Amino acid sequence: MGYGTDISAEEWAILAPFPEPKQKGRPRKHSLRRMVDAIWYVRRTGCQWRLLPKDFPPWRSVYVAFWRWRNSGLWEKILRELRKRVRIKAGRNPDPTLGIIDSQSVKTVQKGGSAAMTVARRRKGANAI
Repeated sequence: MGYGTDISAEEWAILAPFPEPKQKGRPRKHSLRRMVDAIWYVRRTGCQWRLLPKDFPPWRSVYVAFWRWRNSGLWEKILRELRKRVRIKAGRNPDPTLGIIDSQSVKTVQKGGSAAMTVARRRKGANAI
């Protein structure tokens, strides 16, 4: 049974080389593609791991794979590769050379938000009398 969250053959062709192509120990019970489909299902629907539909691999196996890939830096590696592909397709340098921080957000955090602004205005008003 397929879900709208399942990755396409084209997407799998990009992702297939990433997750642990060779595993030590016992052979895999579940295909890597099906594990990724299950992770995508949780990510897209927001369901709890334990509520994965029964036609996916067992939730605990999927969760452990996600956790292991997260801690090994695999997801960051995949995102870097996808970013490079998108930038090349757009005719840009594969690696970004500039980062932008919204200065308004930084100012708000530095001042302590609206509550700090209110206190500052009250003090200013009291000094004017």
